[in-house]
Amino acid sequence: MARMSTRRKMAIATWAPPREGNIYGKLTLDVGEALAYLEHVRRTTGEKVTITHLVGKAVGMALADSPGLNGRVVLGRFVPFDTVDLSFLVVVEGGSDLAKVKVRRVDEKSVADIAAELRAGAERVRSGQDDEFESSKGLMRALPTWIIRPLLYATAFVTSGLGWSLKFAKISKFPFGSAVLTNVGVFGLDEAFAPHTPWAKVPVLVLMGAIHDGVVARDGAPVVRPLLTLTATIDHRFMDGAQGAVLARVVRQVFADPWALDGLDGPPQALPAAEAGPSDAAAG
Repeated sequence: MARMSTRRKMAIATWAPPREGNIYGKLTLDVGEALAYLEHVRRTTGEKVTITHLVGKAVGMALADSPGLNGRVVLGRFVPFDTVDLSFLVVVEGGSDLAKVKVRRVDEKSVADIAAELRAGAERVRSGQDDEFESSKGLMRALPTWIIRPLLYATAFVTSGLGWSLKFAKISKFPFGSAVLTNVGVFGLDEAFAPHTPWAKVPVLVLMGAIHDGVVARDGAPVVRPLLTLTATIDHRFMDGAQGAVLARVVRQVFADPWALDGLDGPPQALPAAEAGPSDAAAG
């Protein structure tokens, strides 16, 4: 019998049939300007920035503008976070498992800084040097499925609810932060929706699809543009339609004018127009 991955074992142990209120949203963005901006950042900083890092920056800024989403529910009461921290999911063990890398204060950092921090975190996880991931992975593999559910829920209440670190288990407080971002575009999917992980206590999950060509209207005429679809699963206890509009507005604004992130009025004159390529579509 094939060994279950850590993620699969935890899912079986903790998920039940859905019955709670979720909101699902989809946003398709023209990423032409974003790709040109990322090429500019790569040239000027030397950092290998991708569309994933720009999406992370945009989501962080959107959460900063939606304080009612940036927090957790503890004993029936909403408690805000002091900072906007975003967890990026990364593929490990050849694609058989997932791990997270949390970037703190993501809304305050440049796209290049986010890329550098995420790259370093992913390298630690994949090389077995992330103490928190290694500790939890070993524990989950050793325990029977029936005991994982109560253990995870109790651990989540202490770390993600009360905000206490469990040093003996090498689990930091608020391990997932404000939201989770994952890129399913690396698997060739244009779009997908994610279910909530009940013990993570994160109200927002954002999925990125693959960049693909699509036809959009420009000045009343059809044109082919590189498009990216973002989807979100949001805990309805945190958000209503008005807050959803804030999220969409901020993300659209970032992708319409990414140059503003660096205080630029537009692309430098010498910068050619960027096109979507394999490296962009497979960013993660």
